[in-house]
Amino acid sequence: MHSLLDDYAHANALRDVSPRVKLLLGLGSVLICISSTSPLAPACMAIALSLVTVFMARIPARVYSRLLLLPLSFALLSVAVVAFMHGKDEPIFSANIFGLNLGITGEGADLALLLLARTFGSMCALFFLGLTTPMIEIFSVLRSLKLPEVMIELSMMIYRYIFVFLDQAATIHSAQVMRLGDASFRSSLNSLAMLASILFIRAWEQGERLTVAMDARCYNGHLEVMESEATLTSRSLLATFLYLAAAGALAYLTRDLRLI
Repeated sequence: MHSLLDDYAHANALRDVSPRVKLLLGLGSVLICISSTSPLAPACMAIALSLVTVFMARIPARVYSRLLLLPLSFALLSVAVVAFMHGKDEPIFSANIFGLNLGITGEGADLALLLLARTFGSMCALFFLGLTTPMIEIFSVLRSLKLPEVMIELSMMIYRYIFVFLDQAATIHSAQVMRLGDASFRSSLNSLAMLASILFIRAWEQGERLTVAMDARCYNGHLEVMESEATLTSRSLLATFLYLAAAGALAYLTRDLRLI
């Protein structure tokens, strides 16, 4: 996943657009999505950002859809629970499952659609940002915005070592599978416990090695970050503001809209 996102972030068709504009577009879209009280605005924003990612940034539609599939499946499960558990009105759908009467009310269905639209719109905004902007440029923009230095450097290290430990976990898991570590449910639990304990030890050792390496390089509490060479153009900034203004206006005008 790390290689996939970074590869497309460095080679997409929007690579020369200023990261400030893309960060403004992505985070502004997330804020509008999560603050919208109707599902129409987040759904329209999800479609618009998906079209921009696929057709303007030239991210393959097959890759983009596969990236969205996993978080969307978790969102659908959560939305299903909300639909069945929320609302006290007369149910519009009911079913008897193992002697338990489950029903979906109009209020529950509206809330489920709203949560699904918010989640989907926010995911499309974050994937747009992740697939078009390298993380090192995002950290550079955050530093220029005068965010605390400690927070930025910790974020850089966490982002780097998440994928290091994922790679180690995949290697250990492959070795366990080759030795029939998942032959039964009990052996799978034992393998999982061993994997977690080994990763904890590896993380501790890696932290100590990182401290020694940074001290050897005279670390003074400041990590240099590569600045982006892309220039901020008035055209891209105006297009971003117009899009966010239109999305915000749509969210405001449809604030009382209920689909069911």
